[in-house]
Amino acid sequence: MKTKWLIIKMLIIAAGLGGGYLYYYFIGCRSGYCPITSNPYMSIVYGGIIGLLLSFSFPWKKKEKTEDASV
Repeated sequence: MKTKWLIIKMLIIAAGLGGGYLYYYFIGCRSGYCPITSNPYMSIVYGGIIGLLLSFSFPWKKKEKTEDASV
């Protein structure tokens, strides 16, 4: 059960990494004056950080099992 949530977190972080590259590719600064978007590696790192922060924002708590009280 724990590995399932770890895999989901890794997928969210990977989506952030991919999103960072896509941001660089389609929107990035070509002049070189923008420190984050002019370098693809920095865009990927910042995208990964955003993915990491998003993965912590979801509630990953286990639902407690309730026992049936009817006898």
